[in-house]
Amino acid sequence: LSLLVGTAQNPVTGQSDFVMMSEDQEIAIGRQYNEQVISKQYQVYESKVLQDYVNGVGQKLAKKSHRPGLQYRFTVLDTPEINAFALPGGYVYITRGIMAYLNSEAELAAVVGHEIGHVTARHGVRQQSAAQAANIGLTIASIFVPEINTNLGQNLANLMGGALLSGYGREQELEADRLGAQYLARADYDPQAIISVLRVLKNQELKDIELAKQEGREPRRYSGLFATHPDNDTRLKQVVGEADKLAPAAPFEGRSEFLAATDGLVFNDNSEQGVVRNNRFYHGELGIALQFPETWQVHNLPDTLVAVSPGGEAMLQMKIDQKPRGSPVEYARRMVGSSANVQSLDLDGLSAATFELPNAMGGVIYHNQQAYILQAQAKASGGLKAHRNDIFNAVRSFHALTAGERKLVRPLSIHIITARQGDTYARLAHNSPLGKSAESYLRLINAQYPDGEPQAGQRIKIVE
Repeated sequence: LSLLVGTAQNPVTGQSDFVMMSEDQEIAIGRQYNEQVISKQYQVYESKVLQDYVNGVGQKLAKKSHRPGLQYRFTVLDTPEINAFALPGGYVYITRGIMAYLNSEAELAAVVGHEIGHVTARHGVRQQSAAQAANIGLTIASIFVPEINTNLGQNLANLMGGALLSGYGREQELEADRLGAQYLARADYDPQAIISVLRVLKNQELKDIELAKQEGREPRRYSGLFATHPDNDTRLKQVVGEADKLAPAAPFEGRSEFLAATDGLVFNDNSEQGVVRNNRFYHGELGIALQFPETWQVHNLPDTLVAVSPGGEAMLQMKIDQKPRGSPVEYARRMVGSSANVQSLDLDGLSAATFELPNAMGGVIYHNQQAYILQAQAKASGGLKAHRNDIFNAVRSFHALTAGERKLVRPLSIHIITARQGDTYARLAHNSPLGKSAESYLRLINAQYPDGEPQAGQRIKIVE
């Protein structure tokens, strides 16, 4: 195996690294996967002003990095996901989702600098090399140990590959933090901005824990940037603190510049997947609308629409069948079986049917030659009984989008205002399109979660 691999000098440490590719190969791999990222997995956010701003911050940091000669590319992705990541060869991505929760150029630089650290330390290359070595080692071993070709051997290979490709480990994340902090200081930012960003992401987790309790589900753990760090991370503070001696006496925060660049930033869902406003769902391209129960939590996901009851014991989900067969009644009977109570329904000219079983109920609606299936399920037997009226009212609310409603099919966006005397987040959240969680969201995006309030004259973000 040692004859097939090589070593290269690490640009950061100067020590030899176990790698299986040259810098040219690293750049080629990054270019290849970049095409997949921006064409298949995500879309590029359509704002030249914001793209240029982020690229400017990124290039400023890259010039101060250990690999200043590399051609870096910084891209804002059009997704509400709260994340940032990098590919080998200098491709760095940041989502508009995380940018909504940042509050200064220094915090943006902290996120970007961390990702540049992964590139300069060649973390992705080292992972790729380890995975390749594992495959080569297993291939060679299988020649001499035929048993490795068995299912047990394949399971071992899958296990090894999964471990190698499961993401950066804590040591690599801390190294990226240390490098990012250095680049921040060299570029005249405060390296402590890394700690501020960590606080933002941890507050996001606290918010989701709060919602998870309401919905009776497990909290979604953030798996991206800084995910390996605990709330009070002594080692993180230590590696960031090492860069303080490099920091200027008056570091550049860039709050005004950042707020100006992100004024108008799309918040949460873009309109391409439909929008949710006070538990009403509108979709312009599909031309449909419906109303979910007021007290339920609605989640507009890329491939489905889900509403969860307050206690989390019931869930109502909408899916689409683009090529339904037969009438709505026939469709429902095929789906839930002959024992279900299926009734024909007319929804202002739309053919539909309702169905009901002890632990499943909902409806099938035909619109523009497509079938829309609204199906509710419960965790426990009989758990839908208390929500029966809410579920069928949601089914009956389904209708073709009106001209007035079509005006509502636009994404929410962040706007910058100056707080006035007496302003509170509760007052600003009144009648907010963010619904009952609006007050918490306003505190989160303004870095004043869980109980901060705006001060008169302060520039703050609202969502409209």
